[in-house]
Parts: sequence; structure tokens; C-alpha cells
Amino acid sequence: MTQAIQIHANGGPEVLQWGDTELAPPGPGEVRLRHGAIAVNYSDVNVRSGGFYIAKPLQFPVIIGNEAAGVIEEVGAGAEGVQVGERAAYVGVGGPFYENTGAYAEARNVPASCLFKLPDKISDDQAAAMMLKGLTASMVIHRYCKPGPGDAVLIHAAASGVGLLLVQWCKHLGATVIGTVGSEVKAALARALGCDHTILYRDVDFVAAVKDIVPDGVAAVLDGVGKDTFAQSILCTRRYGTLVNYGNASGHPDPLDLLLLAKHGSLTVTRPAFSDHIREARDRAYYSDELYDLVASGVLKVEIGKSYPLAQAADAHRDLEGRKYAGSLLLKP
Repeated sequence: MTQAIQIHANGGPEVLQWGDTELAPPGPGEVRLRHGAIAVNYSDVNVRSGGFYIAKPLQFPVIIGNEAAGVIEEVGAGAEGVQVGERAAYVGVGGPFYENTGAYAEARNVPASCLFKLPDKISDDQAAAMMLKGLTASMVIHRYCKPGPGDAVLIHAAASGVGLLLVQWCKHLGATVIGTVGSEVKAALARALGCDHTILYRDVDFVAAVKDIVPDGVAAVLDGVGKDTFAQSILCTRRYGTLVNYGNASGHPDPLDLLLLAKHGSLTVTRPAFSDHIREARDRAYYSDELYDLVASGVLKVEIGKSYPLAQAADAHRDLEGRKYAGSLLLKP
């Protein structure tokens, strides 16, 4: 038995219900992880609401959530390379993020093969706040856009969990960083972490504002917002520039006319899948170790906007959807 947040139907934050649920012993190849910190992600909102990620009907009741960190307290038969008492984190347990959820719980059984072992230099709170977001930033930087000195980069939602990590990483690589944000408070945080220019996208035309800063356009647009920002981003990208859509907080972007890419400067557009970045075991080890080192050395600072008791997950969802806080939101069992 454990306590968890479950949904019995899709809907608003009010459908998130706190209570007891059965937890069987870990099966073959599984471990039981006692959660120390649980991430709140937009994919959780989509599962809760029945949003655009859902490809088939959910089988209720459902415990939502895909990302958490904690300590291994029980090991099932055949689970290799893990021991009771070790600290670990996970980002999904296989398949799309609307399947095999279950992180919004005090404890959970997960495949040992999906775990990232945590070094002492990374806390549970840091791990839960950074693993998906940090590895997403890693995917963008290593696979699609590694800016250097002289490059200007536009980062949408620059004060979000992923956005703040991208701001710092791009600045570390020498780029001029432009970020769109929703408030002056968020703008101040983005600037403190390396954003050279911030644009209050609710108050001004961000395309015109970018062109005022970089008349020829940016080398790359890094977009986790989607529908509300992606199409207009084409207009502020320089010749042979790159647009990376890595998330859809506002919904899927509208269908794209490929001829627009030629018309506006022979642009490249990509929509990566997070799972491909860490599909191979060697990639999982390399990129997670790199992330730990960047955080431990202070190159990347993990911003936690707010932590909530697990039972108050509905409040966390309301604040996430309302874009109330900069950085990552956490649930604490």
C-alpha cells in the first residue's frame, strides 16, 4: 500500500485525487523506488486533461507522472546492477509519456534498466527538477543546435525549466541569448542566469523586438511553446538558420508549408523525440554524467520555482498552467 495522486477521468486539476493505492512487490527486473522528489511536467497536464499527447483512451484509474528521484528500497528478481539503498532517478519507464505513468506516488516499482544512478553531488530535488529538462536541453545542444561566439539564439519561454537551462548552456558556449518571457520577474531571473536580452512577449511583437536586436535574424530558435510561437519564429531567423521545436506547451504548431522555409532563407526545421537522445545505454551514461558535472561545477544552476506536498498536486498543476513560477515545480511525498 502507498499513497498517490490518481485520476478517475480526464479534466481540470480538480480530478487529481489523493488516497491509498495498492503497490505489489517489484516484479522481475524491477526495483521499488521510494520517492524523495517528483517532477511536475507539461506531459502530466496533457495526461490529466486528455490533451494532444493521448493516442488511445486511458484505462482509469491512472497515477500520472513520469519523472522522480529517490532511493531503492527493494529489488526484484533479475534486476541487475542495482542495490538496496542506492539513489536513482528516472525519466519515463518506456514508451510515450502518456503510457506507463505513475510517478505521483510515495513509492513506485520501475524497471531497473530505466534508472539513472545519482552521485552524491546531486540532490533528489535537483535530479527531479533537471533530468528531463536537462537532458532535453542536452538533446537540443548536441543533436541540433550548438551555438558559438557570434551566434544569436532566441529561446522561447526562457524562464521555464528547460528554457533556463538552455539560456545558461548557450551563454556558456559563447552565444548571444535572447529570451521571451511572460513577466518582468521572469525576465530578471533569465537575465541573472545569462540572457542578454529579454522580450515580454505578451506586451510586444517578439519578431519586431528580435529584429531590433539582430537585424539579420537569429542563428537558431529553440521553442518549447509550440502553437503560439513557432510560425512567427520563422520570420526572425537568419538565412540558413535552424528552428528546433522540442515541446508544445501551447499545443502542436500548425502544419508547415515547406516552401516558407525557402522563402525566408533556406531554413532548417526539426522536431526531435526525447527518447531517441537517450535510447542507447552509452548515451544515457554519457549525457547524464555530463549534466551532473555541469550542475556540480556551477555552469548550470537548477532553478526550482516551488515545491508542494504531493497531496497538493492540483495546486501545482494550476500554477504550472498559469505560468505562475519560473523554473521547475516539484512534489514532495
